[in-house]
Amino acid sequence: MGWKSPRDFAPESAKIGRNAAAILSENLGVNKDKIGNLSANPGQALRERGITEVFPDRETADLGQYLAAAPRRIKLGIDPTRPDLHLGHTVALRKLRQFQDAGHKAVLIVGNFTARIGDPTGKSEARPRLSPEEVAFNAQTYLTQAGKVLDLCPDRLEVRYNGDWLDNLPLDQALALLATATVGQMLAKEGFADRYEKGVPVYLHEFFYPLLQGYDSVAIAADVELGGTDQKFNILMGRDLQLHFGQSPQFGMLLPLLPGLDGVQKMSKSLGNYVGLTEDPLTMYSKLEKVPDAVVPTYFELLTDLDLAALPANPRDRQKLLAETLVTEYHGAAAAQQARQDAEALVLSGQTEALGEIPEVSLEPMAFPAPFFYVVKASGLCKSNSEAQSQIANGAVYLNGVKQTAGDRLLSAQDLAGAVLRVGKKKFCRFVP
Repeated sequence: MGWKSPRDFAPESAKIGRNAAAILSENLGVNKDKIGNLSANPGQALRERGITEVFPDRETADLGQYLAAAPRRIKLGIDPTRPDLHLGHTVALRKLRQFQDAGHKAVLIVGNFTARIGDPTGKSEARPRLSPEEVAFNAQTYLTQAGKVLDLCPDRLEVRYNGDWLDNLPLDQALALLATATVGQMLAKEGFADRYEKGVPVYLHEFFYPLLQGYDSVAIAADVELGGTDQKFNILMGRDLQLHFGQSPQFGMLLPLLPGLDGVQKMSKSLGNYVGLTEDPLTMYSKLEKVPDAVVPTYFELLTDLDLAALPANPRDRQKLLAETLVTEYHGAAAAQQARQDAEALVLSGQTEALGEIPEVSLEPMAFPAPFFYVVKASGLCKSNSEAQSQIANGAVYLNGVKQTAGDRLLSAQDLAGAVLRVGKKKFCRFVP
C-alpha cells in the first residue's frame, strides 16, 4: 500500500528495569469484577480504582503479565479543540502518570490533525470544523497544562502530533485506509445510527475520524491505549488497524467519564459545567465546593489519592475537603488556604456564594504595562494611588489568592486577564479583557 513503516514514526522506548514495570503486574489492566480484595495493599487498590473496562477480555493476569515483562508504550490522545484542559481530562492523565511511575513510556498524542475534524462520538450533529490556526493556538498550552499531572521528563514522556503523519497523507493511501472499514461498522458507532435514523446528516469526513485516530496507534506502535468509556469504538478501531498493518494489537483500558458540575452530563467546556486547570484558585475552589453531593465520591475517586473510606461524614465537609485538595494539587497549599478564606469572605460580604457575581473590571481602558498599585486604584477597590500603595504595604491586597507586596511591579494585560483581586476582607473584583 505504500505506507510508511510504524518504525518511521515510533522510536523504541527506553530500556527500564523489570522491577519498575512489575509494580503494575497485578492491578492495572484488570476488570473490577475479576479483582479480589486489595484492601491489604492500599497501593494496589489506588492504582486499580478508576478503571471501568479492559479489553480484550482475557484471563485476569494477562495484561498484568504483559506489563511486567517489559516497559510498554502507553498511548493517550487529546484533541486540542479548545485552548484549556479541565478536570475531566485529568482522569486519563492521572492514570497515564501511574504508568509512568511504574516504568512505562507515556505517549501523549496531540491531535492537531484530528481536531480539525472533531470526534463525533456522542454528538447529535456534526462538529464545526476548526482551522489549522485555531488548532495550533489551542495546542500551545496543552503540554504545560498536562505537565501539572504528567512527568515531562523526555525519557518518561513522548509527545507526538498526529499531523506529523496525517498532514501529508496521499489520497491513494487515504482511500486505502478507508477500505479497511465498512459503512455498517461506522453506523454501529454511538451517535451515527441515531442521527441517520432521525434524518440528521452524517458526513463522510466524520467516518474518517475513527480511522485516523486508530491509525495513530499504528504510527506510534501503541501497546496500551487509555480512553474514556465513550472511546471504546475508536480504541477498537486502533486494534483492527494494528492487525491490518502487522502489529500486535494494543490493549484498551476504559476509564469513567467525570460528571460535570451539574452532576448529570459529563464535564465539558461547551456545556459550561467544567473546572479548568488554568483557573485561578478562588474560581476553582468556589466551583468545587458546590459539586453536587451525589457525585462528590466520584470526584474523590477519580481526581484524588485520598482514602475513600476516611472521608468526612458531613456532606459540606466533604465538599470543602474536595475543593481544598484539588486547589492544593494544582496551585499549592498556600493558595488553597487563601482561596478558602476568600470564598468564605465572599459569603460574609453578602455578595453570594456564586463566584460569577463578583464585579468585573475591564482592562481595556488601562494603559499597559502598568505598576500594580495603579491597577489596584483603577479597579475601583481603592480611591487613590496612595491608598492602593498603603493597602499593599499593609499586606491587605491579594491577586488570585496570593498576597502582593510589590506595588511598583509592572504588569501586562495578559498577566491580569481573568485574575481575581481582593483588597481587605470584603472587596473583590475580577479583571476581564
